[in-house]
Amino acid sequence: MPSGDRRPALLNFASDNVWGASEPVLRALVDGNAGPLPSYGADPLTRRLADAFAALFEHEVAVFPVATGTAANALALSAALSPFGLCVCHEEAHVIDDECGAPEFFAGGAKLLGLPGTGCKLDPERLAATLDGLPRHEKQMPAEIVSISQATESGVVYRPEEIAALSAVCRARGLVLHMDGARLANALVTLGCSAAEMTWRAGIDILSFGGTKNGCLAAEAVICFDPKLARTLGQRRKRGGHTLSKARLIAAQFLGYLQDDHWLANARQANAMAGRLAEGLRHVPGIRLAWPTEANEVFVILPDEIDRRLRQAGAVFHPWSGRALAPETTVGPGESLARLVTSFATEADDVDALLRIAAPSGGIGT
Repeated sequence: MPSGDRRPALLNFASDNVWGASEPVLRALVDGNAGPLPSYGADPLTRRLADAFAALFEHEVAVFPVATGTAANALALSAALSPFGLCVCHEEAHVIDDECGAPEFFAGGAKLLGLPGTGCKLDPERLAATLDGLPRHEKQMPAEIVSISQATESGVVYRPEEIAALSAVCRARGLVLHMDGARLANALVTLGCSAAEMTWRAGIDILSFGGTKNGCLAAEAVICFDPKLARTLGQRRKRGGHTLSKARLIAAQFLGYLQDDHWLANARQANAMAGRLAEGLRHVPGIRLAWPTEANEVFVILPDEIDRRLRQAGAVFHPWSGRALAPETTVGPGESLARLVTSFATEADDVDALLRIAAPSGGIGT
């Protein structure tokens, strides 16, 4: 568009959920809002959504739309957990760190066990050793499900072969494998594989499919590839207060989101802006990347002087934990680890404005 029509550069890199919905999603929502339709998921839009997800994943699926990622994760885990069961995940996974105990609550008292791992990834060997080392006694909680995040809380992605290796550990021990796909689209764009190759073909049994961070208003879904896991989810969703009477309004968002691969276009934009940001920050003297930028999150170790300069200029971003750093990467005195997130609405001008503040003299190295 002409330069005079451009919006001012924005410095909000707090998260991808600070933005509203994209235009195709809004148009689909307005269209789906018109006229009376059956409630509680008996509408034609919700039926179309089930077909759309089956086509996307090249697999028959049971789909349970909900409005929040917390509901999707908690319901998905509860489908495989007994009240005395154990879910194993990374120690900084969203399901254990950021759900206010919702998975345990929805599963009636189950617990989550967090394991360490560089980049917030689970390692198959460590996972196997942990599972095999759990006590086999009625006084102890048996492991029943493993949960991974795609992309992880460190912004890196699991390759299909890595997922398959974790799945093999689960299969050998009779465990279910869950994927928290809050940023599934961003990971898929990075990997360049199909949705099927990254999920059920690699061994995922149940998926939390996210849309809210990538252009939807409020649209998430539990997707079951194993029909046994779907048997109680309808009742669990209703009992948990997450069965919407106007279910078509979530379905409409997803239909607009998936149509013409709009969801992937949104993720490409977010990932491209993250790549631009990471490359620029990497060349600012004193700044180091904490992990590779593989989705739409950039994690950097900032000198305190640059951190202050960015914040004083109005930049918004979050400090972050360094527990999942590689052993050779440390945060030293006078430094901090920060997360900056781009979205489908982030523009090059936003990124470049932040880079100019980070290196005000233009002293970006080569």
